[in-house]
Amino acid sequence: MDTFTRFYREFERPLLRFFWRATGRADLAADLTAETFASALESVDKFDPRLGREDQWLFGIARNVLGKSWRQGRVETSARLRLGLPHLVLDDELIASIERLGEADGEALMELARLPEKERDAVRARVIEEREYHEIAVELHCSEAVVRQRVSRGLRTLRARLGGAT
Repeated sequence: MDTFTRFYREFERPLLRFFWRATGRADLAADLTAETFASALESVDKFDPRLGREDQWLFGIARNVLGKSWRQGRVETSARLRLGLPHLVLDDELIASIERLGEADGEALMELARLPEKERDAVRARVIEEREYHEIAVELHCSEAVVRQRVSRGLRTLRARLGGAT
């Protein structure tokens, strides 16, 4: 599997969720996701891992695509057109699938935002971004044990707030 295919598979769902939460519309989320990946593919040679992680780079592009769409009042398609990508066609099943991605996370994300900052950052990095404990520890300037404790405490709090077992 080539690098961009892996990259796409890893970030398609998080990007769809991001756009669905921003727009509340599955069709817009799909169009914005497609345009973001097309823009990323066009500028992949500009990515410098010394300046940040690939998810940070991609979501930076996503925020720009979203901002441009809001300013123009429409979803931009120029990157997809330049790459010769076909027009995106969504059926009812795909739209429903995208909506489920966003809806399923809504309450949990609101509760995540209410966690204390250190726990929230650790849970987000480990659970949502699926990063390794040692990587998170380096970023948060603490030990791996501390990260594990913050994630555990944060998840325990989320389970309690969302009505799950502790």
